This record gives sequence, C-alpha cells and structure tokens, in this order.
Amino acid sequence: MQSDRYSLKESFVLHRRNFRETSLLLDIFSREHGIFRLIAKGAMRGKGGRSGVLQPFLPLSLTWTSRGEPAILTGAEAQGKIFELSGKNLFCGFYLNELLVKLLPPLDPHERIFDCYTQSVQRLESGLRLDETLRFFELALLEELGYGLLLDCEAENGDEIRADLYYAYRIEQGPVECKAGDGAISGAALLGLRNGFLTGPEETLSAKRLLRRVLHHYLGGRPVNSRALFKYSTSHKRDDLGDIQ
Repeated sequence: MQSDRYSLKESFVLHRRNFRETSLLLDIFSREHGIFRLIAKGAMRGKGGRSGVLQPFLPLSLTWTSRGEPAILTGAEAQGKIFELSGKNLFCGFYLNELLVKLLPPLDPHERIFDCYTQSVQRLESGLRLDETLRFFELALLEELGYGLLLDCEAENGDEIRADLYYAYRIEQGPVECKAGDGAISGAALLGLRNGFLTGPEETLSAKRLLRRVLHHYLGGRPVNSRALFKYSTSHKRDDLGDIQ
C-alpha cells in the first residue's frame, strides 16, 4: 500500500504517552491539519531518539507518513524556544491541551484556534492574568465549535445586558434575568466576557463558574483530568486551587 507523506511547519505536541518499549504515541495540534495522532517509533531509544524535542509547548516542524491511523513520524525539529511553564501555569497549559484533544474533531483545521492557543501559551509563560487567559481561550474555543455564548442581550426579550442585574444562563439559549443567588451570573461578568476584560474577583469567579458549566455540558460529562491532577497536587493548599478548578 502506498503511503502519503506530509510536512508541517506549525505544530505542537498536546499529549504524549509511552507506546510499546521505545516509542511514543503523540496527540498533535497543527495549523493545517488540526488534531491528529502520530507514532514516534524509537523516540525513547537512547541519545538518538526524538524524545527531547517531542515536548508540549514547543513549536515544531514535523514530517510523517500515513498508511492509516495513526500515522508514523519521520522527522521533528524545534521551530523556536519552548514556552517555559511551571507550577500553576503548567497545569493551565495542560488544561488548554486537554480541552483541544477532547473538543476538537480530528483532522479538522482551526487556524483561529491555533493562533489563539499560541497566544494563550505565551500569556501563561508571562504569568499575567491567568484567569483571563483561560476564560477567553474557552470562549474562543466554544465559538469556533459553533457553541458561542450570547453575551450582549437577554435571551427571551432581547433587552441589553445590564451590569447591575443578574442572570440565569441557559445553555444553548442564553441569559435570562433573575434574582441574585446560587447559579446566577452578574451582568457585569457577562459584559466583561463580551468586552474582553474582567474586572474584580466577583466577575472573575462568575465567569469561571459559567464557562465551567458550559464546558461540562459540551464535554458530555467527561472529566477534566488536568483539573483533577491540579487539585490533587495542591490538596494541602485548597485556597490556591486557582483558575482551572
């Protein structure tokens, strides 16, 4: 059977796991092909293997051959420096990777999300406003998938969202005015998400709770493993669970 050969200049490893004795199974995100899976044969074999370059958060140029699924990696080169993430920032990066793997359909290019992902990882490396970085990546991903949130008007009557009111957000419909209380999101938080800037802890927490609920719906109840791992690793400091909890 004839194999097809491919070459990509803009790719990231999202997840890697050992495969058989010396190989790696890779989840790749590329600008041109979207999400797909590769086998890196012999990548763990001593100094001659490719394990060192096949790391998350490192821009890569890849070549591979395909006779079926998964394809076979034939070359990998770094295309810049690795984004250096550690601590909470690293878990946030793993969270972004997990959302991509679980929500994007395979072999479906999403150039806008690729650019958004690259910018988000850059922001995580800087360590500034992690909460906003995650929220706006989540928003962009939902919009790209056709699940964008209604953030500027009330779902039932079309009234403009008011910062001083509270709303119940109905998934796949939008916000409906309600009294403040459990499950309500402030109009200020909705407007902050719309305008690209969250101000203050109340808005930030409301936005996180809303997007967590929406993502849970579209994940079909599947767990977010990076979040569980972060909770486990910081279980002795529950006040610092932060942005991906």
